[in-house]
Amino acid sequence: MTLLVIIICLALLFDYINGFHDAAISIATIVSTKVLTPFQAVLWAAIFNFAAFFIFKYFIGEFRIGNTIANFVHRDYITLPVIFSGLIAAITWNLLTWWFGIPSSSSHTLLGGFVGAALAHAGGWTVHGEAVINYSNVIPTFLFIVLAPLIGMIVGLVITILIVNLFQKSNPYRAENWFRRMQLLSSALLSLGHGSNDAQKVLGIIAAAMIAHGNLDKLQHIPNWVPAACFTAIALGTMSGGWRIVKTMGTRITKVSPLEGVSAETAGAITLFITQSLGIPVSTTHTITGAIVGVGATKRVSAVRWGVTINLVWAWILTIPVSALLAALVYWVVRLFI
Repeated sequence: MTLLVIIICLALLFDYINGFHDAAISIATIVSTKVLTPFQAVLWAAIFNFAAFFIFKYFIGEFRIGNTIANFVHRDYITLPVIFSGLIAAITWNLLTWWFGIPSSSSHTLLGGFVGAALAHAGGWTVHGEAVINYSNVIPTFLFIVLAPLIGMIVGLVITILIVNLFQKSNPYRAENWFRRMQLLSSALLSLGHGSNDAQKVLGIIAAAMIAHGNLDKLQHIPNWVPAACFTAIALGTMSGGWRIVKTMGTRITKVSPLEGVSAETAGAITLFITQSLGIPVSTTHTITGAIVGVGATKRVSAVRWGVTINLVWAWILTIPVSALLAALVYWVVRLFI
């Protein structure tokens, strides 16, 4: 029971870290366009991160992404030491990437950590002919490393072109003011998508731990305090901010105007809502980065600082294998004591 309590605390800590790590995702564009101050922006984002809890509780009623995360690995190979090791690796990688200002994916950190620890526990990819990894959940998540930012980029490109054509005869001053107000709505939608997407990932990990311990038979029966705690933790983390990553997301990829901020945030939110309906955990970071790139490319290809973008892509590629290796190493140490 003690290890389960430790895992729940670590999972909520990861959720909190995820919040301040990803705060930049929700607020980078609205801060860079000076629609809100950094403090106002994180407060605004945190409110809608938590509001996602009520949407799921009273309107949707199921946590599809949480269920996908809980079933990355076949149940026979999910143990408390496996989950503990995966969380330690995920927290370590998230803190390292936050320190260096790299907007890496918490989704893929969890995927790598969970899978790496499970493979270390099982001693290989298969045991008695049975796969350790649940490929029906892992493969779509892996594919959306590429698809999520691509969808975000295309949607951002299309929305920007539509807006520019619709408002090309508008008074520039009035249009600017209108888009500044609209950015409050678009950033709220993005924060809703961010909260519902990322809090569910931790919910899935806690559910897997409770199932492994015997407190739960399936995720649908998870007690209400778990999702409430997960959405609260990510909202509190968002309020703590992630200023190192704000600079990368808001200014280093491309300069963003209020019109472009609306386009990027709306594109990111649409992509997140689509993937949530499919139950596929995607990287909010990758999604909004793709949207910002798509918006920037409507001006001219050179408006996007591709050197920065390529560096981000390398960080994304490394996230899963590095997290998996870290988790395996942690597991081999943990099993000496547990």
